[in-house]
Amino acid sequence: MTVEQIVHWVPQLLSMPSRNVWSTYDEEADVLYLNFKKPSHADDSELTSDDILVRYEQGEIVGITVLNASKRLGESVVEGKQQ
Repeated sequence: MTVEQIVHWVPQLLSMPSRNVWSTYDEEADVLYLNFKKPSHADDSELTSDDILVRYEQGEIVGITVLNASKRLGESVVEGKQQ
């Protein structure tokens, strides 16, 4: 991944529900976790039609879980290099 590719994400990151975003990727499960609040205690969630789990705490989005995350890449990135 290049610096330019990372910088491309800046507008989206600034429009997130929170200024803090924690991410974890489980490669074995191919699941990306994004959390906007720590600690968060989700009291509700919904699974969208495109396999994204949205987690809520008192009606506020506190995180999303992206299933099959690697299949969503426009350009595949494997071990730090583009294919």
